[in-house]
Amino acid sequence: MTLPVPTPAKVICCGLNYGDHITETGRERPQYPTLFAKFADTLIGPTDDIVVPDDALVDWEAELAVVVGRPIRHASRAEAEAAILGYAVANDISMRDWQRRTLQWFQGKAWDATTPVGPVVATPDEVDPAAGLTITCRVNGEEVQRDSTKTLVFDSADLLSYVSTFTTLRPGDLILTGTPGGVGMSRDPARYLADGDVLETEIDGIGLLRNVVRAITTPKNLPTEGDQS
Repeated sequence: MTLPVPTPAKVICCGLNYGDHITETGRERPQYPTLFAKFADTLIGPTDDIVVPDDALVDWEAELAVVVGRPIRHASRAEAEAAILGYAVANDISMRDWQRRTLQWFQGKAWDATTPVGPVVATPDEVDPAAGLTITCRVNGEEVQRDSTKTLVFDSADLLSYVSTFTTLRPGDLILTGTPGGVGMSRDPARYLADGDVLETEIDGIGLLRNVVRAITTPKNLPTEGDQS
């Protein structure tokens, strides 16, 4: 299966947006959305393999994705809500070791072909995240995340309105709304995805992603001390 939306110009993600995930990371409840971006190259279909480095700390993050349906800039909450084309399921696969290298998360979040999205775009007349959709994540059949979208700190309209304040959102752009508690890095001991693991991400009323992790050896081409490039 392929992506249910055209290649978006923008993929903007919100971190720390469920209370239990904020607690497990030891952070304070944010006053404003914690945002980062991905490239369209990160996106894969709902049944595609997730190809990752064999030496990375690969974590799962089940998420609700919002698909923008009309251009908005400086949108009010009502205008942002009216601009939502629909909703999809996503998993913000994260390379935690890369994410922790600096204070910026970007390099741990933007790996090619690692973010499944789909399987369909459910329209607002079909599902209402504000009313509460159950979001779950399973690894090899074991449930590792479960929550309701009604517990989001910043909901879909909040996020679209906020983001549109500083950048224009256009049809096909994606907003990933954050993950619930239960991620691998916060477990004791920490747990990460390995080659052959089957990752299932599901949101009631929207559908199921089923992706297999494929770990491969990658070239080591990091800059060395004294590299002037």
